[in-house]
Amino acid sequence: MRILVTGGSGFLGSHIVEDLVLRGHNVVSADLYPTSNEPEEYEYLKLDICHYDALSDAVRGCDAIYNCAGVADLEIARQNPRKAIEVNVLGTLNVIEAAFENGVSRLLQASSVYVFSRHGSVYRTTKQAGENLIQDLCATRKIEPTILRFGSLYGPRADAGNAIRRLVTQAVQENRMDFWGDGSEVREYIHIRDAASLAADALDDKYANQALHISGYERVTTLEILETINEMLGGSVAISLEDKAFSGRYRLTPYSFESNTGKRMVGQAYVDFGLGLLEVMRDLAEERCPLA
Repeated sequence: MRILVTGGSGFLGSHIVEDLVLRGHNVVSADLYPTSNEPEEYEYLKLDICHYDALSDAVRGCDAIYNCAGVADLEIARQNPRKAIEVNVLGTLNVIEAAFENGVSRLLQASSVYVFSRHGSVYRTTKQAGENLIQDLCATRKIEPTILRFGSLYGPRADAGNAIRRLVTQAVQENRMDFWGDGSEVREYIHIRDAASLAADALDDKYANQALHISGYERVTTLEILETINEMLGGSVAISLEDKAFSGRYRLTPYSFESNTGKRMVGQAYVDFGLGLLEVMRDLAEERCPLA
């Protein structure tokens, strides 16, 4: 299949691109910027999904679209709600309309478990709106969508705003880790390659017209994460917890009573959280001291 991945240079999108390429698909990675190591296995296209005509041209001839472009940082969305709405809502509308105009019948939309939450502020609102547009418009446009609701992601190529990346970086560089809360907060981290693999699996027709939850298999508390990183680094890292709410984040669960339902998607094999942490540490070390 020829597949367009918007946001294909981003943390999630770049890993989905790689997984799709390994499965033999003809992939076009569309983003404002290329990745640092652009491989020959796929095509890169400079693209802003807010520019409809360019997007429609890119969609032409494709069999499916993964829409991974978006403002994904909760704090950035809160500080710049107009930008978040332009990209996450109007950009999604552009993708739907471009798919319809060019006869693309499969659309896979990157969403978030925050659509279930009272938290998440503007980010949650834009993701809910994007899902609503897909549910309202795709049926009348003969598009079969799959909504992919991602949980907490970590792994290679995460930016500085990623919680695991930030903690490991601070531990290595400052020999300390600072985090909000009392240590009992819970997350279900999923390694980015596992998430990308499940997203690629979702291209199968049996997942059409479904909403899938893609999150981790292990429930870990903030304190467990901090103590694990500390032990891996020799046990001398100072841990500081601020027992206060962290704006926009949930404490134990993203789900609230008003939530719409969906199915959780799981794989048969996955990256163990401890091994994933080691990979983040190795990547950080290589960035600081690259091999000759």
